[in-house]
Parts: sequence; C-alpha cells; structure tokens
Amino acid sequence: MNLLFCINGGYTGPLLDCLDSIVLHGGEEHYDVYLLSSDLAEETQQQLCRQVPAAVALHFISVPRELFEGFPETGRYPQEIYYRLAAPLLLPPELDRILYLDADIVVINPLGPLYRSDFKGNLFMACTHTQELLTRANSHRLGLEEPVPYINTGVILMELSGLRQTIDLAAVRQYALEHFDALLLPDQDILTALYGSRVKLLDTQRYNLSDRILAFYNANPLHPRHSLEWVRQNTVIIHYCGRNKPWKPGYVGILDVFYRELKEQQTRLHPEENR
Repeated sequence: MNLLFCINGGYTGPLLDCLDSIVLHGGEEHYDVYLLSSDLAEETQQQLCRQVPAAVALHFISVPRELFEGFPETGRYPQEIYYRLAAPLLLPPELDRILYLDADIVVINPLGPLYRSDFKGNLFMACTHTQELLTRANSHRLGLEEPVPYINTGVILMELSGLRQTIDLAAVRQYALEHFDALLLPDQDILTALYGSRVKLLDTQRYNLSDRILAFYNANPLHPRHSLEWVRQNTVIIHYCGRNKPWKPGYVGILDVFYRELKEQQTRLHPEENR
C-alpha cells in the first residue's frame, strides 16, 4: 500500500503516531510511505527510519521551495499544504495510486477496502465536511459556475496516472493569485475549484471523522445515532483536524479515546522506547 504525507520538521511526532496506528489497524503487511518535505534534515530522516515499525518503508522526496513561489501561505497554512497538489508530478512514475493522509490522523480499522476502491473515472476520492448550503456558498466564493462538493483535503486517494496528465501547477498558481482575497483554506479551496468535479465522494463518517462532524451528524434527529461503539466498528479514519487535538491542552470531544488507546498500544509496539 502506498501512503503519502506532506510534513515539515516540526510535525514528526504526529506522523509517527499516525504510522503506528496504521501498522496496528490498517490491515496490510507492508506500507511504502512517501514523505514530501523541504526541510527534513538528514539527521531527522535517519531518526524517523529508526523509529518507524518494520512494516513501514520510508521514501523521502525533497520538494524545491521555488516550485511554489508566489502561492499564498500563512503561519497556520504553510507552503507544505500545496505539496499534495503537486504530488503526482513528484512521485515515482510507476505508482498508479496513493493514499494521502494528514499526520493528525489515527487509523482504527483496515484501509484496504478504501485503498482498492474503483475510481469510476474520477481523479480523487475524498470527503466533504460541508452541507448543501455551505457547498453553494463556497462555490460562489470560489467563482464556480456550478456548485461542487467542498473537499476536505485531509484524506485523499489519488489516481496518479490520470493526475499526471491533468495537474498543471501554472494553472494552480494562477488561480491562487487571481482569487487570493477569497481563499480561506487555500489547498482545499484550490482543489475544490479546479478538480472538485473529478472527485468521488467518500462517506465522511467512515473515512474522515472529526468530533465536529460526529456531533453535527448526531444532532440531526433524522439520523440514527452514531455512538462510540458504532465508530469503533465502522469508522476507519479519525481526523483531529483544526486546532482541536488531543495532544494539546483544551481538547473538546469524545474521539480522543482512540488517541489515548493508541498511546497505550505504542508501549507494546515499541517497548524499548518512551514516546
């Protein structure tokens, strides 16, 4: 299974936690993990190789920063958020598909059914975290003639063969510059605007679940309630997106139980280490 992460040197801790959860629950014997980064020092790379489980093979790809010169970025949304858009052009040409994951994710069930899904002619598979009203508002904000689902870029399955023929970084840069004032979450805005019509939507409750999404779903009296036990049996990917993260003070929610369980499991996975 091919996995993709785009990180900077300050996010190696969550990355290692995510990889441990994948090895523990992802259901595969081996994972080829591609790391796109511009600032991972050689020492950091060697340390990561020593710390990942034996089932993980790390492949480091250095991204030239000048490739994204002029792209809007902030302290919260650094240049690395765009690397996933350029990934099809940077990854080895023999790869046909890859699953991109944000590092602030915990996997609690097998990834195989998602990874081997049929793209049905689409370039991406991903989830949306917005309802119809916000979908229309976002489409209007992004200058789209027809509404398309607003894509959360934390979990993206990529059909690399088609993307290599489609991705145009010059068009991405031009869109980002022309719509700079309208961009709120730059990578999500750009992917939605340029490629939203080529995305196969996934079940958010299973493949990109956050506390906010769970609470919003359960607040609808027309929905069957999704308990923690339902999540444990049916959800594959827990996404601690935004600022609400269980390894930081002030966490609000119930899904931190899976992160706490992971930390307990890590003592068995890495008995010689104290993470």
